[in-house]
Amino acid sequence: MDTFLVALPPKWADFLKGLADDHDMDVSIVISGLCDWAFSSSDYKVQFEVWLDKTYPPKGQSEDRAKVAGEEESEREEDLQDEAEEEAHEDRDYSEDKTEVKENE
Repeated sequence: MDTFLVALPPKWADFLKGLADDHDMDVSIVISGLCDWAFSSSDYKVQFEVWLDKTYPPKGQSEDRAKVAGEEESEREEDLQDEAEEEAHEDRDYSEDKTEVKENE
């Protein structure tokens, strides 16, 4: 078995240490058992990998995602600008039509 130094969030560290103490065992055995249980099913492994990829994208993918997100944001901004211009043209056309009606009266 390999040995790793793992940093756990405080609430999980306290919880796992408490379990280890309750069962009079080393916390590393509890964590090892947890990993064995969590990855005992291939479905669980896939689910974990999906979560990991979304949370911490593999090298290169985070840059790709950032680029895509930037492009999507630019497209949204362009769409909003186009809509604003269309509304401005409609308002101007409406004002011109209203002025023409008054002049014809």
